[in-house]
Amino acid sequence: MRLLNDRQENLVKEERRILGELQIALVQFGAEANDNQALTESIAQLDELFLLVVVGEFNAGKSAFINALLGSKLLTEGVTPTTTQINILRYGNDSERTLVKENQLVVTLPVDWLADISIVDTPGTNAIIRSHEAITSEFIPRSDLVLFITSADRPFTESERLFLERIRDWGKKIVVVINKIDIFESDADIQQVVDFVTDNAFALLDLAPEIFPISARQALKAKQGEMSLWGLSRFEPLENYIRQKLDEKSRFQLKLLNPLGVGQHLVDRYHSITSARLDLLKDDIGMLADVETQLGIYKEDMSRDFNYRMSDVENLLYEMEQRGQDFFDTTFRLVRVRDLFSKERIRMAFEQQVIADAPQKIEVKINELIDWMVDADFRQWQAVNEHLAERRRAYQERIVGDLGPGNFTIDRERMMDSVGREAQRVVDTYDKASEARAIAAGAQEAVAASAVLGVGAIGLGALVSVLASTVAADVTGILLATFIAALGLIIIPARRRQGKNEMHKKISQLREQLSDTLRSHFEREMQRSLQNIHVAIAPYTRFVRAEQGNLTDVQKFLENSRLELKRLREMIEA
Repeated sequence: MRLLNDRQENLVKEERRILGELQIALVQFGAEANDNQALTESIAQLDELFLLVVVGEFNAGKSAFINALLGSKLLTEGVTPTTTQINILRYGNDSERTLVKENQLVVTLPVDWLADISIVDTPGTNAIIRSHEAITSEFIPRSDLVLFITSADRPFTESERLFLERIRDWGKKIVVVINKIDIFESDADIQQVVDFVTDNAFALLDLAPEIFPISARQALKAKQGEMSLWGLSRFEPLENYIRQKLDEKSRFQLKLLNPLGVGQHLVDRYHSITSARLDLLKDDIGMLADVETQLGIYKEDMSRDFNYRMSDVENLLYEMEQRGQDFFDTTFRLVRVRDLFSKERIRMAFEQQVIADAPQKIEVKINELIDWMVDADFRQWQAVNEHLAERRRAYQERIVGDLGPGNFTIDRERMMDSVGREAQRVVDTYDKASEARAIAAGAQEAVAASAVLGVGAIGLGALVSVLASTVAADVTGILLATFIAALGLIIIPARRRQGKNEMHKKISQLREQLSDTLRSHFEREMQRSLQNIHVAIAPYTRFVRAEQGNLTDVQKFLENSRLELKRLREMIEA
């Protein structure tokens, strides 16, 4: 490239900055190696000679076209795939061939055409798949102008359409050359082919590329002396067009525009990938919100049902208190004064008539409450597990192979599988009996601790019985001592009222103690259950939120890059 003026230097500097920042962002994003390489090559080609890439199917006449352009039969032609590697034609004082890498040959020729440009002669796109991939991934992004050669006897084949789509995605300037028009006998036949290619090219590329019908064979013969064939070859309009496109001003413009096309292609590609990932994460966030909603409803339902079930326990204590009231009404009477002098007799009567089977009934109710809690906990784990399984199925059906490069797909799938396996493990290993025993043991310890009693091997019912017996001992002992100290019978009614009040006070304390202790214990159990579920899905939650933040930042950067590329393109084209 010749020396640049200040404005051109600034444009090149600005383009390097924008594409350099995009390159760093794509590396951080985990873009595919081929895309990173394409952008690197595209930036590097700003310092290279103008690169003219000739592509097309084998036997379309690519080598014949290049020979006609250079005016000499420098490349081998044939009806079979003769070009088995990529030939890079450059200017040199001597004709030399150097193999620079597998299937890539640099040919230097003392031809003036090559003083300011390099020409790339490529394998047939439908002949050598490996070379085809090399063209697309390496040379097409680096090219400044693409000459697409199609044959007049089979124009615009299916493989040519597919290849043109890939070129189009890189935003390259494409010129379509219809070779071998010498097979036709009339201009009408040639025009029919031109119209066919024009219509298909517009439908495929959404633009009307320059199209030139030529005969490379006739053009070469004309340049070698058969001048009568020059007009028939129709080569002059194409040659003039190329010379105009390759003048200093146009070369500079194309040289800057083509890397922008590569950058735009990559911005669009990774913006689409980022949007797809964000859309997927929206579903993930929705799923996590559903789980949170489920857990909130679960907690509310559990609290409401717990209060209902706990009221059954409290009712048993109320009933015991009522029997106590009746006990004092029937026992503290003058006709039973002899019984009132026996503390042991009063205590036994109190236990039989007031306490009765209340401890056993309370234990049954508490065991039912524990079983209910264990079942609810298990069902909640099942619900979360099924929710995760359903999400994994939807994930597999939706995005397998669709989300592009990087570790996102792998990391997300691994995270989801890990959380899903943990939920499934809990469900598979959930031992209801063991859970019930653990909760019962915790309740037993809590009640014992609140009553300052030794737990030993006794159950909740036995604990309640001990507490109730203590109430009996306290109430009957106090009342009997007071009664004896009074040394009179006229105070029995007063002592009966005192006994009922003491019993109400003691059983109320017992009821509140049991209720508060059990309620506190079971609320901790519910909280533990919810915490376990939150801990299980926490890695997935953190991953989703972190990825959402990162992807949002990437998307904003790509949108800004798109605007900068558009602005720079307008400056270059102006």
